[in-house]
Amino acid sequence: MMGPAKQNEIYLSVVAPAHNEAENLGRLVEEVTAVASGLKQPWEVVIVNDGSTDETESVLRAQVKACPQLRVLSMKQRSGQTAAVEAGLRVARGRFVAMMDADLQNDPADLPAMLELLARDECDMVNGWRRDRQDPWIRLVSTRIANAVRNKLTHETIRDSACGLKVFKRECLPPLKFFNGMHRFLPTLVRMEGFRVVEIPVHHRPRSAGKAKYGVLNRVFKALRDAFAVRWMQSRTVRYEFTEWER
Repeated sequence: MMGPAKQNEIYLSVVAPAHNEAENLGRLVEEVTAVASGLKQPWEVVIVNDGSTDETESVLRAQVKACPQLRVLSMKQRSGQTAAVEAGLRVARGRFVAMMDADLQNDPADLPAMLELLARDECDMVNGWRRDRQDPWIRLVSTRIANAVRNKLTHETIRDSACGLKVFKRECLPPLKFFNGMHRFLPTLVRMEGFRVVEIPVHHRPRSAGKAKYGVLNRVFKALRDAFAVRWMQSRTVRYEFTEWER
């Protein structure tokens, strides 16, 4: 069971990077609020506005007034998803930190089950697995290929490394090293730091508003390049154990 948070401690931080998601942000805050309030623990949601050119800023200004738990980071220029993810994760104050996409394809209702695994200390990170993914067939095929290649190169068994829905114990975050594209490899990067990672099936919904930011070509080839970078990092990671003499 989830124990009570210490006084003034944020129990859960939900981080969502957003670029031109004005049509989805109001419902996102509403759904996160409904789920997080049900935990009966202090919480916050951090939305990172990554250089949006639509009505995202005005929507978030309205949401900040309505939701005291909402914090907004505004990138000075568009910096990309990895930078927006890192910025949000670094300022998150929660004992547990969740990240999710702002396009409403992730379902905040999956968060309590993921949090239970962390609270029972069954793992240090829970990665979502979009088992019944609601995307066009060409994206489904390209993602399966990308996951297979990624696992082959990095000697992993992660079914859905690029799923936007993940929950961490906060101690997983300080050691992580972020580079462009590394948000797709977070389960592997967390394992490289000695933490335990599990995957569980999560809901996935069709995009109902806004436009997808990635196509097949700009996803697959960049992910392949980044997979080689992660493989190099794995091969150069320093690992050791020691004991100290007692007097």
